[in-house]
Amino acid sequence: MIDYKKFFSEEELIKLTQELVRIPSHKDAENREKEVAEYIYKFSKENGLEVEYQEVDGLRKNVIVNLKGEGTGKTLMFNGHMDTVPPYNMIIDPYGGEVKDGFIWGRGTSDMKGPIASMLIAMLAIKRSHKSMKGNIIFTGVLGEEEQSEGTEALVKSNIKADGAIVGEPSNYEYAIGHRGLEWIEIKVKGKAAHGGVPHLGINAISKTAKLILRIEERLMHKLAERNNEYMGPSVMNFGRIEGGSQPSTVADWCSIKIDRRYIPGESVDSVFKELEDIVLELKKEDKEFDAEIIRMDNNFLTLDHLYLMTDPEDPIVVATKNALSQVIGEKPNLTRRRGWTDAALLSNFGNIPTVVTGPGDISYSHTKDERVPIKHLIDYVEIYCRIAEDFCEIQ
Repeated sequence: MIDYKKFFSEEELIKLTQELVRIPSHKDAENREKEVAEYIYKFSKENGLEVEYQEVDGLRKNVIVNLKGEGTGKTLMFNGHMDTVPPYNMIIDPYGGEVKDGFIWGRGTSDMKGPIASMLIAMLAIKRSHKSMKGNIIFTGVLGEEEQSEGTEALVKSNIKADGAIVGEPSNYEYAIGHRGLEWIEIKVKGKAAHGGVPHLGINAISKTAKLILRIEERLMHKLAERNNEYMGPSVMNFGRIEGGSQPSTVADWCSIKIDRRYIPGESVDSVFKELEDIVLELKKEDKEFDAEIIRMDNNFLTLDHLYLMTDPEDPIVVATKNALSQVIGEKPNLTRRRGWTDAALLSNFGNIPTVVTGPGDISYSHTKDERVPIKHLIDYVEIYCRIAEDFCEIQ
């Protein structure tokens, strides 16, 4: 068994994480992920790795790093998104990258610039070991995962090839081979405006929407709770936003509810919408004044559906991941069953690449006002990623 800790230092891993965190790359930052991609490109070049850009959206580019072996084995992909959510109301310096109490602090430390750093350092450790490798390793630094996953969508549309992939979302030493699909749905209910003093002359869209919400809860919620998948948990729905009307003295002539719908195998995009459409039709038959439109929110995805992830538990990438985690943490790793949506679903469904989700950090720190990643996680995951590659790509 190769001792990969000989081939990287804690200091270079911390520094790389800090430098990535210190570059803003959220949707409101100028040029968004451009400077992070440039930093990864420069870092990889300086350390003797093959690297190239993939144009996606103007100045916004994916960055692809290659570590080639003999070409007689399997190809492993490491995938990490370079964008973050905005800093919002953080109570720490979002771009400080401060080291304190065993953590690195700042926006993206956990989700997911820390995981990116562990992946890149793992590739360097393997390169520096000078061991023979039958397969190849590709790192794909992608843009836009926090928005429409434009980066990974561009990857799979380019027909990039790999035999297995790891998406490095923070996992706290657990791993996921399944997660639910995701749809964002808006239902717009139409009414008729009238003065608040004579409400009977109008049609109150807010009242009609309240009836719709209650009917969805009565007809659908219990059915969702009964649907369950061993690897991703139950089918669920959340009413995330409601708005409507103009002011208190006017009968509301419109109301909108926005829904987050997470679905599992046995369900589909079509079935998700049909269940809601059936309820709307039912209400229209009962109430001639009820008028509603169901809209698929296009800011949830670009062109590829955000389907669920389901990787065969016996696939070689799953076996390699479980073995690597066990070797490093000294016990059987837990399987995460309630993972949020990730780019792994695009790689799996549209790239035909069996994919596992595991990475340093804890998802409970992601997007928070004091986001941070444990330094120990970063170090351990360099070794975990090396051991996955050792098994999958046959390094010896």
